Amino acid sequence: MMISWNLDLSTWQTIGLIVDYTLKVAAVGFVPEGRRPSSSTAWLLVILLLPYIGLPLFLLMGSPYINRRRHRIQQEANSAITDVQAIEPDYPEGSVQNTEIASMIRLNRRLTAMPAVSSTNLGLHTNYRESILQMARAVDSATKYVHAEIYIIAWDPTTEVFFQALERAVKRGVDVRVLFDQVGSWKYPGYLKLGKRLDSIGVNWQLMLPLQPHRWRFRRPDLRNHRKMLIIDGERGFLGSQNIIDSSYLKRANVKVGRHWVDVMVELSGPVVASMNMVFAVDWYLESEELIPIDDDILGPGIPTTHNSSTNIVQLVPSGPGYTTEPNLRLFNSIIHHAKERLVMCSPYFIPDESMLEAVTTACYRGVEVELYVSEKGDQFMVHHAQSSYYQALLEAGVRIFMYPKPAVLHSKYMLADPESGSAAVGVVGSSNMDMRSFGLNYEVSLMVTRGNIIGELNELTKEYKELSDELTLEEWNQRSWGRRYVDNVMRLTSALQ
Repeated sequence: MMISWNLDLSTWQTIGLIVDYTLKVAAVGFVPEGRRPSSSTAWLLVILLLPYIGLPLFLLMGSPYINRRRHRIQQEANSAITDVQAIEPDYPEGSVQNTEIASMIRLNRRLTAMPAVSSTNLGLHTNYRESILQMARAVDSATKYVHAEIYIIAWDPTTEVFFQALERAVKRGVDVRVLFDQVGSWKYPGYLKLGKRLDSIGVNWQLMLPLQPHRWRFRRPDLRNHRKMLIIDGERGFLGSQNIIDSSYLKRANVKVGRHWVDVMVELSGPVVASMNMVFAVDWYLESEELIPIDDDILGPGIPTTHNSSTNIVQLVPSGPGYTTEPNLRLFNSIIHHAKERLVMCSPYFIPDESMLEAVTTACYRGVEVELYVSEKGDQFMVHHAQSSYYQALLEAGVRIFMYPKPAVLHSKYMLADPESGSAAVGVVGSSNMDMRSFGLNYEVSLMVTRGNIIGELNELTKEYKELSDELTLEEWNQRSWGRRYVDNVMRLTSALQ
């Protein structure tokens, strides 16, 4: 009996080894396909070390692509937008003099179908509470519809004014549609009752990218719709980095230490709002299968006569898993390569892929003054340490890193190239972080600005951040502990798991 048992155990060990090596050999051949080297290396490391855990994780979250239905609808929408706006030029005639910027506009249009248009800057909102109040005022002006697409929504004392405005709009007969990300919102207080509260005031709402296996709705659990937009009657719009939630994000630990989020939203009118509405309509259809008619005949305010004019030349750049070409990453890299004198990068999560890291360090070697604005202490442990693993290379290349003081979290997301140079100035502001998640996993929306006063206002905002921040020096960074270096490098590996 003992001999028989040893033989059985030996057989099972042999089978286990065969399966183990088969999985590893297969992974080496299939994982790198269509994937960045850093991402491939990280996934292979997990699979080779822990095959029975790593492989299921890879199958669940390893593909950057969404299900076939979402991908098909996104491609059909891009084709429809191209057909509708086929007669529109890439940008208003005479509005762009710089050939490099004109080339960037053509790139964005080819990848997303959106042309550059003239629109009016109605204000840059940087005060968190005042921004929510301004959005509530805009809702109060609605006569036809309100479309809100926000990553995180919570009904709390700070946002109460916004939801009261939505309720008043519904009572006036305004169609109110709200999209919010399920996974992004569900961890905050009041989520379980949020749907019922929205129903009670007559709001038509949908979850974005919901996990609903009981309804046979499956998707990658790590995908997010990270866009933040508010659209009023197709004539007025807000976009940027701010969610509809108290600036403490309703966490006791944050309130205790005074941690709060710092954001920026830009308010616009003109044709770009129609572009925003097109993005919203596609996202709404994906979740509700309801088609929304889009107003596409809004006249622009003309061509800006000066670089500090409230009339701006802007281009909406949506991105996400439905786009196979990573439009936001290509946009950021194009702006970095365009910079000749000064480059400003502001992002709460700065985890560049190889192409962006090389672009940024190359800009330094070309003599560009590069400034990076980040939080002194991030709100996410793994992301914060993954981000800081890049500081050594950035500082050695000459990047000036400004750390916004804790307990605040600098959540604004924008980039500026040569903001004082007139026709050569270009910038981008929106929901997209400068990290691998935003490039490959999140649905994002960004606004490229090529002329007008938005660039100048963002440059003034940068000066405010700079005055409040402490600059991190290479000498200071070299004094960090070996334990800190180890944790940073381990977390860096996880950032590439896409």
